[in-house]
This record gives sequence, structure tokens and C-alpha cells, in this order.
Amino acid sequence: MKKREIAKRMARSAGLSEAEAADRLDRVVRQILQNLRQGRTASLPGLGRFKNGTDGKVAFEPLKGERE
Repeated sequence: MKKREIAKRMARSAGLSEAEAADRLDRVVRQILQNLRQGRTASLPGLGRFKNGTDGKVAFEPLKGERE
């Protein structure tokens, strides 16, 4: 799914304009990347978390019972 599609869905579900939703999405992505660069994990409530993998790549760990 591309950023624009995610922003459209966010806008519909949150009652925002697509521009506002895109801005919020950008902030979330920046925060995730900042956390990872600092060696921390980044959680997405209800979905799982991103973390730095042992191979240097970013890994996503879904919540138990959730699919990737």
C-alpha cells in the first residue's frame, strides 16, 4: 500500500483532510525512524513493533495472534 492510499484511509476514518492525514503519517514515520536510529523500538499500537534486527535491517514483530 502506498502513502497516498494510507493517507486517504486515515482521512476517511479520522474525519481529516487528506493533507492533514498525510502530515500525521509523515510525523509517525519520522518518529519511527528516529527511534530506530537511536537503537530503540517503535511500537504501532494494536499492530506490533519495529526494531533493529541483528543483521542491521529493520524487523517488524506483529502482536501475537496477528499476521505480518
